[in-house]
Amino acid sequence: MNEASIQGPGHDLWQTCVDHLAQELPEQQFNTWIRPLIVHVAADLSKVTVQVGNRFKLDWVRAQYGGRISALLEKISGQNIHLELALTTRETVLRSTPLIRKFEGAGVAESVSLGLPEENTGSPFKNRLNTALTFDTLIEGTANRMGRAAALHVASSLGQLYNPLFIYGGVGLGKTHLMHAIGNKLLADNPATKVLYIHAEQFVSDVVKAYQRKTFDEFKERYHSLDLLLIDDVQFLANKDRTQEEFFNAFEALLTKKSHIVMTSDTYPKGLTDIHERLISRFDSGLTVAIEPPELEMRVAILIRKAEAESAVMPEEVAFFVAKNVRSNVRELEGALRKILAYSRFNLKEISIQLAREALRDLLSIQNRQISVENIQKTVADYYKIKVADMYSKKRPASIARPRQIAMYLAKELTQKSLPEIGELFGGRDHTTVLHAVRKMSAERQQMTELNQQLHVLEQTLKG
Repeated sequence: MNEASIQGPGHDLWQTCVDHLAQELPEQQFNTWIRPLIVHVAADLSKVTVQVGNRFKLDWVRAQYGGRISALLEKISGQNIHLELALTTRETVLRSTPLIRKFEGAGVAESVSLGLPEENTGSPFKNRLNTALTFDTLIEGTANRMGRAAALHVASSLGQLYNPLFIYGGVGLGKTHLMHAIGNKLLADNPATKVLYIHAEQFVSDVVKAYQRKTFDEFKERYHSLDLLLIDDVQFLANKDRTQEEFFNAFEALLTKKSHIVMTSDTYPKGLTDIHERLISRFDSGLTVAIEPPELEMRVAILIRKAEAESAVMPEEVAFFVAKNVRSNVRELEGALRKILAYSRFNLKEISIQLAREALRDLLSIQNRQISVENIQKTVADYYKIKVADMYSKKRPASIARPRQIAMYLAKELTQKSLPEIGELFGGRDHTTVLHAVRKMSAERQQMTELNQQLHVLEQTLKG
């Protein structure tokens, strides 16, 4: 039987449990303790065996997460489940592959492995790359087109233009995917290249260990010898003076030897706080590109593609329904898709708009309750220090007209209102006025860093 085609309640049960844990736990905790687990689910769902790499991890997972995992499994399945924690055997490690479902014999048990991302082994150097995140698996749209083009250029012309490359944007928009894609393409073209992907928190940890163990020579050899350093979420270096000092030294060493540096952050370089000025100037010395929330068509394409990867069919009208309601980032889209697939499988129903509405009722309820045109008008007026009444007035000075256009743009992006409905709520304006504002702000957002940052702040405020 083709492994990739196997579907079953064991996989659905564990995947749904993992989805809950991903929402409950900080990302770093989830990636460290939950993602590497190898899980075996009995065919009748009566027993779940969780295998962990060593005794320390076993004790930690049991103490910190065992009770919650057990409670979630029983709540999801609606039956008593015996949870067993055990050490991973060498045989299990050799058999397990990430996110592949297989049977441990004819109908005996279904095994689900949710291991760490498969590491690119084209180079003997431990690069921490996820081989699944490539340019081929990245869906392109207006929101990420410039970032993708710059990333491709870096992967093809290492150490030349766009060095450093600084990619910024909100959570879950695909910044990390781009970084891994650069590293994977570079290694595919030249397997001997020394590439390292790392989260900024890991860099901090490495600096601390080097101090404690007096191993700074090894630390410098590791980082200063790279051909490509991919470092995620550099905002985590804030307030860590010694770490920033070491990062600056590594930065200078790599640029001197014409190695390349790619960084991501949740804000543009000059928007970073508690980072040394000389580092900020280095961050800003190459190319800075923004990754925007995906536009509607891109969100639809993402949903359909990711459903196919899960061997499921997402009808286009359902994809449009979900895409219209889940706007902020790719991670939320993936979360919504997982809920719909799990709901469909557990209830043995085909995917439809009605099923999607039922599966996402909590999400839709929160959105409908929190974001309204009136709320947008008030938030934008407060932000730009104008009166709410100016949103409906006929006044046209730039100090009022521009915030009004920004509010119209946000109303179109964050609510389900049509252009005529939005125009009516802005003092009875024609829908063409609203359309002009939406197109104008959308275009300027791509070009003006300051405006993009202001819109990002407003969006985060409105989404709570």
